[in-house]
Amino acid sequence: DSSFLHFHESDCDIGGSSSCESVLSLNTEKILSQAKLLAEQKRFPFATDNDNTNEELAIAYVLIGNGLYDEAIRHFSTMLQEEPELVSAIYGRGIAYGKKGLHDMKNAELALFELSRVISLEPDHPEVFEQRAEILSPLGRISEALSDLTKAIELQPSARLYRHRGTLHFISEDYATAHEDFQRSLELNKNQPIAMLYKGLTFFHRGLLKEAIESFKEALKQKADFIDAYKSLGQAYRELGNFDAATESFQKALLLNQNHVQTLQLKGMMLYHHGSLDEALKNFKRCLQLEPYNEVCQYMKGLSHVAMGQFYEGIKAQTKVMLNDPLPGQKATPEYLKVKYLREYSRYLHAHLDTPLTEYNIDIDLPGNFKDHWAKNLPFLIENYEEQPGLQPHIKDVLFQNFESYKPDVQELICVADHLGSMMQYETPGFLPNKRIHRAMGLATLEVMQAVQRTWANSKVRMNGKTRLMQWRDMFDIAVKWRRIADPDQPVLWLDQMPARSLSRGFNNHINLIRGQVINMRYLEYFEKILHFIKDRILVYHGANNPKGLLEVREALEKVHKVEDLLPIMKFNSKTRDGFTVNTKVPSLKDQGKEYDGFTITITGDKVGNILFSVETQTTEERTQLYHAEIDALYKDLTAKGKILILSAELGEVDAVCNLILSLVYYFYNLMPLSRGSSVIAYSVIMGALMASGKEVSGKIPKGKLVDFEAMTAPGSEAFSKIARSWMNLKSISPSYKSLPSVSETFPTLRTMIEVLNTDSSHCLKKTIVVV
Repeated sequence: DSSFLHFHESDCDIGGSSSCESVLSLNTEKILSQAKLLAEQKRFPFATDNDNTNEELAIAYVLIGNGLYDEAIRHFSTMLQEEPELVSAIYGRGIAYGKKGLHDMKNAELALFELSRVISLEPDHPEVFEQRAEILSPLGRISEALSDLTKAIELQPSARLYRHRGTLHFISEDYATAHEDFQRSLELNKNQPIAMLYKGLTFFHRGLLKEAIESFKEALKQKADFIDAYKSLGQAYRELGNFDAATESFQKALLLNQNHVQTLQLKGMMLYHHGSLDEALKNFKRCLQLEPYNEVCQYMKGLSHVAMGQFYEGIKAQTKVMLNDPLPGQKATPEYLKVKYLREYSRYLHAHLDTPLTEYNIDIDLPGNFKDHWAKNLPFLIENYEEQPGLQPHIKDVLFQNFESYKPDVQELICVADHLGSMMQYETPGFLPNKRIHRAMGLATLEVMQAVQRTWANSKVRMNGKTRLMQWRDMFDIAVKWRRIADPDQPVLWLDQMPARSLSRGFNNHINLIRGQVINMRYLEYFEKILHFIKDRILVYHGANNPKGLLEVREALEKVHKVEDLLPIMKFNSKTRDGFTVNTKVPSLKDQGKEYDGFTITITGDKVGNILFSVETQTTEERTQLYHAEIDALYKDLTAKGKILILSAELGEVDAVCNLILSLVYYFYNLMPLSRGSSVIAYSVIMGALMASGKEVSGKIPKGKLVDFEAMTAPGSEAFSKIARSWMNLKSISPSYKSLPSVSETFPTLRTMIEVLNTDSSHCLKKTIVVV
């Protein structure tokens, strides 16, 4: 539906070859009769008043329609020798050059030259501007293409022109302007499924998921078999965290075309992140049957195998991704960047499948530079790196373990873990429930409970090959090991174990809240809280540095209702003109009046009004030591009070222990000491340590709340404790927890951990869980 002339294409697409010439001689009669009809009806651009000229022009346009571009160009050129300013011939020749293929720059330049000549001769024809835009946009000259389309719209607005311009704005990530164009296009012609789909995508990219879903549904009303609309609907539901609705939409797309590679890929990725690895694998395998070089499906196939403990198949798939070296000047894909790390990590895991988990430590064993590059997602360029040994044949892959093959008390343990893990699920857009992570973190919670109880009863623990009293890091390490193994794609590493060089520069945990027009839906709930904080800091800053202008700034701030409105306020001070940063402070409990650096909020804007609104935590050595001292003091106090609690279960003691646990984790959240997964790891430690003190969390995390952000935006540890307790709904622990088997003894190796994460537990839903 572009403005290029459409005729019946012949089988001859490349003008000038001998086969085309024979087709041409065969079709001469057909071509002449088509041309005669075209000339009589003047159904081609810039027809003249001369019938003979029109017939000649029509022949060349029919040649274009039959794919005989070189013949058309020759025909137009002959006419232009006689009449150099024959507009229709110049225009037709421009189209023929464009049709020949823009991959050859010469064709593109000639097409643009001819169309520009037409515009200088006939400046009031919108279709010429549109044609030129169609040639400029694939060449990456988007702003020129946009101004041509704007000119065409000024001359004669149409639904197609608005849609075409909206598409270019969309490609440029200017989603708000694109949305306006698609809206105008739909006002002129409401029955346009493609424009409706793109309108939905402009919502999707700005984090407006519910509006996106409405648009995708509208597109499907207009075109019931619209695969791309079903696929996009599936993605929107996935982002909302609605697994069932997403599955249904992907399924409908595949019913229309079971070979739709993109849908298979997206559905497979969603299943992987839902913890349904077997199902995910089926989609990736089907995707690779259809498209053997699909890098995403190849990488995800390798990852799924490794996560399930099938290392031989996993590494074979990873190696295929490694062979896809990018061409010179080509950007490496995210999969290509990640795959070497995954392969090395897979080899390491395979070698340690049957070593007791207490006897080795990934943070110590893996080379510093490897960890540093992996956590920062840098290209795998590591000097003097020694590869992990290849797979050893005597170490067999992990076999599938049937739920019924576990003893009844272990089955009970698994079902309790599934329930506890589900309590940690965020009810927030962007967080898909992952049953594999639920189970892993539920088991982590129970293991933390058991380890803390042993510590309070004066027992020692075995860690990294040594037997000693448990420290706070050991408690978190229990959860770290389970989180790591639930998804081997993500490097869950302690940042203070990184090379000193990396730490001295500061290791940043960076989150974009708004980038341009792309909004991070996960944190939407916190925008207002952060905005209030920024406003307060701006007033404090101007009070100290610009007291005369304070009133003006205060009045301007009263009009600020969203983050974007802050950009003009930057202009009040030369230092903040291009943007500003604001630091949060974390008050110390150990040294009253002392404060530590929390996280940094950055807001910058460009001339067009695009904004970057981000938060980051800088993990430097000095900052880490300050937080460690705080956590050490709290842990010491917690252990002492925990020991007293075991001897006398007085209510006051339980309360004090509960506050100490929440305070300790408050500093952990603000420190952000892990490269990934800090949030769920810390929450499983909270739940496990509280259970050790005799209290059980029975309330779910409220909709829209994120525990790490609650801690990071709370004014202090007491405030965080109060917020957390308001939803935790703590109650006395059920005595049946005592009869559960020891997690660390039941799953002492990586193999046993992977086995239990692979096990289907649909039986748990059928039988009521006694403990809970």
